Amino acid sequence: MSGKKKAVVAFSGGLDTSFTVMYLTKELGYEVYAACADTGGFSKEQLAENEQKAYKLGAVSYVTLDVTKEYYEKSIKYMVFGNVLRNGTYPVSVSSERIFQAMAIARYANGIGADAIAHGSTGAGNDQVRFDMAFLVLAPGKEIITLTRDMALTRKQEVDYLNEHGYFADFTKLKYSYNVGLWGTSICGGEILDSKQGLPESAYLKPVVKEGSEILSLGFEKGEIVSVNGKAYADKVAAIQAVEAIAAPYGIGRDMHVGDTIIGIKGRVGFEAAAPVLLIAAHRFLEKFTLSKWQQYWKDQVSTWYGMFLHESQYLEPVMRDIEAMLTESQRHVNGTVTLELRPYGYSTVGVDSPDDLVKTKLGEYGEMQKGWTSEDAKGFIKVSSTAQRVYYAVHGDEKDQMASEL
Repeated sequence: MSGKKKAVVAFSGGLDTSFTVMYLTKELGYEVYAACADTGGFSKEQLAENEQKAYKLGAVSYVTLDVTKEYYEKSIKYMVFGNVLRNGTYPVSVSSERIFQAMAIARYANGIGADAIAHGSTGAGNDQVRFDMAFLVLAPGKEIITLTRDMALTRKQEVDYLNEHGYFADFTKLKYSYNVGLWGTSICGGEILDSKQGLPESAYLKPVVKEGSEILSLGFEKGEIVSVNGKAYADKVAAIQAVEAIAAPYGIGRDMHVGDTIIGIKGRVGFEAAAPVLLIAAHRFLEKFTLSKWQQYWKDQVSTWYGMFLHESQYLEPVMRDIEAMLTESQRHVNGTVTLELRPYGYSTVGVDSPDDLVKTKLGEYGEMQKGWTSEDAKGFIKVSSTAQRVYYAVHGDEKDQMASEL
């Protein structure tokens, strides 16, 4: 065994990675180390089953790499700070997960002195880019093996090979495929492949079982979630899971995302992400009360780039650390409790209680009474503010006359 090359397989337990483990072992003579990088999407039972599968397929070792907290600290936190929703809709769920899975696999491969790293991505999607780029940067010199992509394998070929070598499992092609993680569940296949259709209720993993409405209060300190319905959470992952447990039974956070893939084609995906959608909505609402106009404006600009770079596998680009620094600094006064009202398939932002509330000011109450300036001050401000327009239309009187005639 010691003379064999070591290969780490990014192992999910699915068809492609199962084929990869067995083929590398039996046909290519590698000593295979199966590693499952968990970003909050596997249950204990699923992880135990993955371990059993890996050994049956021929792996000499199996390990679960739990990177859920790292995923929060190095990605989710900043996505909340930036209110990141790709194309204004999608909370960058799978896209952001993959880079942390890839980084964990690369670290593990380096740690055991592996000669190669393998993953099961095809040549038609984004994940091949995300895994390959991370491995090239973080595990330079190691061979990258992608059997499904390089051999252009069909599902039938992979299943037949496994069966021929005594491995039998239920690899039935389901109507929908799911990717479950801490920051949401993606849904592919079925009606999604037809642009005219949406997903039926049966496609979602979390059924709508709650009726009526209820109030949800979310507490934030420096932009981070710290309490849910008055209960304090030091563990941010647990707080996210608590929000998900409360809101998912209402069917909140369901939507369809259409966007541009890294490789240039359009992609469509359904998703259910109750906690991400509510946390971002509450956080954005709190920022409206606690940040200045220009803080909000510039945050929106850099956050759009941040979300795009996450999606396009540019997390390791140094500018991402610079954007994170700006986002972190912008959160110093984002403190308070946000009240939301939840109902089936929707929610409303209700109110904010914050020590940094800029709406509460001694200078004036919007639409009611000014206290920081006189009526003459207001008239002067308005007159000076209109100067540029008055100059323009004094020169271009024909345009002013035309507009007047159209009113």
